Amino acid sequence: MARLSREDRQIALGRLQAGQSQSAIARHFHVSQSTISRLWVRFQATGSVADLPRAGRPRATTAAHDRFIRLRHLRNRFLSASSSVQALPGPHRLSNQTVRNRLHEAGLRARRPHRGAVLTRRHRQNRVQWGNQHLRWTVRNHWRHVWFSDESYFLLQRHDGRRRVYRRVNERYAPNCVDEAPVHGGGGVMVWGAINTAGRSTLVHVQGRITAQRYVEEILRPHALPLLADQDAIFQQDNARPHTARLTTQFLTDHHVQVLPWPSMSPDMNPIEHLWDELDRRVRRREEAPANHRDLLQALQEEWDTIPQQDIRHLIQSTSRRCRAVVAAQGSHTPY
Repeated sequence: MARLSREDRQIALGRLQAGQSQSAIARHFHVSQSTISRLWVRFQATGSVADLPRAGRPRATTAAHDRFIRLRHLRNRFLSASSSVQALPGPHRLSNQTVRNRLHEAGLRARRPHRGAVLTRRHRQNRVQWGNQHLRWTVRNHWRHVWFSDESYFLLQRHDGRRRVYRRVNERYAPNCVDEAPVHGGGGVMVWGAINTAGRSTLVHVQGRITAQRYVEEILRPHALPLLADQDAIFQQDNARPHTARLTTQFLTDHHVQVLPWPSMSPDMNPIEHLWDELDRRVRRREEAPANHRDLLQALQEEWDTIPQQDIRHLIQSTSRRCRAVVAAQGSHTPY
């Protein structure tokens, strides 16, 4: 059962004195109702919510040590417990586990950080501006006309490092808890696809380095243009260099394709990114894992065709929520 920190005890006491029920307070702090009841009984008997004196091993840290550890890890969420042991001032004989225990008391636990794109101040400003511009878009009147497109690179073998971050509950997407890293990967295959509420494109294999010329001749002309025959159709693509090259923009202009402006470094705004994740999971769940690039491509194309269209519609329906989320986060990372 979770143990309340000193700060949480004071907050719980204030709520009890304000008349809030013990069950509601217990649900808020994720503890049992008996924990809150004992806290209230202790306060009525002693006038304090501090731990009662008890026999056993004395506490290894002072109040100053506890504050130093807590503030140090709040200022830099990626520090290790061992580094705090070495940084503690004065003589002491603390172990790494003791530091972890003090962090646990402060509500900080080592968890896997969310891995997000590197966002500059300009990126955040553009993301907020884009979110505000599309806050009032609805699926019925706007998003159903949009074809969301993207390329994705799928690896034969995934190398998933597990770096930890000390954070509180609901801080997964806080800027100081996100492990920002550029997009990278190992050997695999690259594919292009596009989705809409009414359908999807063919999953196109992109071999080698993609250039603006290849993007136009191998993807846009044979695969994207047939999808955009409707005069209300809107084409979405990110700001990769082949997408924004003069050759590409001129081709889209000549064919009267309406392009949705897109903020840089915003994969969380594109619902197709979640479809790539689902496609990868489907391939990983196969009983026989792909042994080479040809097998991987075949598995991707087969799983792409079997994804229910209803799942795609649900993803596109989330676009309005994504706009609200990026505005609320002031352009920073979102849960999407």
